[in-house]
Amino acid sequence: MIEHRPFNRLGKANHGWLNARHHFSFSDFYDPKNMGWGAIRVWNDDEIAPNSGFPPHAHADMEIITYVRTGAITHKDSLGNQGRTEAGDVQVMSAGSGIRHAEFNAEAETTTLFQIWIEPTEAGGAPSWGARPFPKSDRAGRFVTLASGFEDQDDVLPIRANARVVGATLKAGESVDYVLGAGRHAYLVAAAGVIEINGLRLETRDGAAVMDEPNLTIKALEDAEVVLVDAA
Repeated sequence: MIEHRPFNRLGKANHGWLNARHHFSFSDFYDPKNMGWGAIRVWNDDEIAPNSGFPPHAHADMEIITYVRTGAITHKDSLGNQGRTEAGDVQVMSAGSGIRHAEFNAEAETTTLFQIWIEPTEAGGAPSWGARPFPKSDRAGRFVTLASGFEDQDDVLPIRANARVVGATLKAGESVDYVLGAGRHAYLVAAAGVIEINGLRLETRDGAAVMDEPNLTIKALEDAEVVLVDAA
């Protein structure tokens, strides 16, 4: 089963400094039939105006992955962490027992990003934050794991969830395969370009909710950038 989620049908919120689209129910956009996909609770497509951002606020018991598409985002939190994550790179915050953080676009251009929330396997635990670069050239023609609750590798950001976040960049005409385990949920978004997933066309920033499709083939109809979450 693959359900197409066109960008122009997503939930909307425009606060002036923030123009957001919601793939799942979030804030004032409420759809009781669209509260998440497996352990994936939130997928927001955010455009943040220059010199603006999210003021300090609190989270607990959520794994929050930020995938920066253009521009950069600057993070500060109550643990004393501070960092700037640029386009193509990823940051992860495990909210754990509780953390306050702010996310600010200190750039002279609009920052665009995906913010993805995944429910953790266990509540509580010490909060943490981390970020690392993921050069798009390393993802050329293949999926690379960006964040995971499985792999114990230095080049993968750890999350406390039964989930994996992967990304790929494809030239027009290229394809890449992904094997989805039984009972798993996948959510995929074309961050850039136009793609097909098992023959279903996705325009830029469209989403696809996938289940009971063990073998996925993603083909680029034009140069494309793809982000996929595989979760319980």
